[in-house]
Amino acid sequence: MKKILCVGLSLFAWVWTSAQEFESAAEAVANMKLGWNLGNTLDSNSGDLENMWIEMWTDRRPVDYETAWGQPVTRPELFKLFKDAGFNAVRVPVTWYPHMEAKFDTELKWNPDADPIGTQIQSDWMKRVREVVDYVIAQDMYCIINIHHDTGAATTHWLVAGEDEYAAQHERFEAVWTQIAEEFKDYGEHLLFEGYNEMLDPYDSWCFASFATQSKYNSTVATSAYNAINSYAQSFVDAVRATGGNNATRNLIVSTYGACSGEGTWNSHLQDPLKQMKLPADDKEGHIIFEIHSYTGLSSGLSSAKSSVNKMMTAVKTNLASKGAPVIFGEWGTDNGEDYDNRRDNMAAFLRHFVEQAKANDFGTFYWMGLSDGAHRSVPEFNQPELVEAIVKGYYGDAGYGAITDVYGEDAEEAEYYDVLGRRHATPVSGLNIVRMTDGSIRKIVKP
Repeated sequence: MKKILCVGLSLFAWVWTSAQEFESAAEAVANMKLGWNLGNTLDSNSGDLENMWIEMWTDRRPVDYETAWGQPVTRPELFKLFKDAGFNAVRVPVTWYPHMEAKFDTELKWNPDADPIGTQIQSDWMKRVREVVDYVIAQDMYCIINIHHDTGAATTHWLVAGEDEYAAQHERFEAVWTQIAEEFKDYGEHLLFEGYNEMLDPYDSWCFASFATQSKYNSTVATSAYNAINSYAQSFVDAVRATGGNNATRNLIVSTYGACSGEGTWNSHLQDPLKQMKLPADDKEGHIIFEIHSYTGLSSGLSSAKSSVNKMMTAVKTNLASKGAPVIFGEWGTDNGEDYDNRRDNMAAFLRHFVEQAKANDFGTFYWMGLSDGAHRSVPEFNQPELVEAIVKGYYGDAGYGAITDVYGEDAEEAEYYDVLGRRHATPVSGLNIVRMTDGSIRKIVKP
């Protein structure tokens, strides 16, 4: 993309110097607009110590994992499809444990104690992750990469929310993030790192820590889990910052316990993951983002689902965003197959409402998995166009994304835009924007 210099007498030099600084976390979340997950792709893995089927029945090439869960090989054109529709960010979940030092031999069963994953990431896997990141960045979109199914409830997880588990694994966790950060240290502000996905306690409790214990709540287990989450978050930030380069101010994302959003009122502990989350210490103030996930059922009706989301977002604002960092829904949606087949109109209405409410609260949104799925990604095309329209209208309004035209006219080149404070933005932001036109004239563009 060609750059247009901002001008404005004495403002010029200050703007140009300031523009080299990474934008804040809040600016990044606002500039992402709409996000989507490239799910079931680089996160694919066997996930079962008793049935390591990918390792047993494939050559273990990067492509064997990328396509193992039914998705095609990722192509650059897929991201242009989303960019043209109005999306400006892609979360790329990545699972790392199959691509480290474990041999896996030739048996279906895997004993991690006898065949440990070590700390080193395989170069061919890192290369493929980088290629996909480059596809996204080439569309001038934001890209998030993370540590994904190394967490969660699968028996192959190695990242667990417990103080003892943190003590045993934090050096490996930090080593993995050091390698990722070194690989991408020269990338610009459009690349963000997410420390970990849905990390659970030793009982695999969803909703809040210790929910899967016999008593449905155990204060000792819960305290250990929340302490561990905060420790992992701090280790992540420290490891990335230590690599220097652009990682010194890169925007970093940390998730609550289980990425829980606190949705619902059926248990008094549902808000604990939000309340117990701490903002990691960081020398670079304003470059941390909180992440949560939300999947809302529609079986009780549209009105009930909307009400639940409204209450959840109010609680997120009060119990998480108030800690001093912006919030993204790194995953969100409904029962994609069931609701799309049987409640399509309600599903579309709900998705629009969710995006509208998130935007009103300054939360970012990354829809999980649907919209373009399976073979449709190879075309590429949307297989759920009604949902795309609902999401896009939720953010841009009834006229949709296509109604937002190039405000600079035909005589302007594509540009990186700057506000009057010299902060760089991927697209014009609300308020005053300054740009020099290709004909040499100066224009001040005000975007509502």
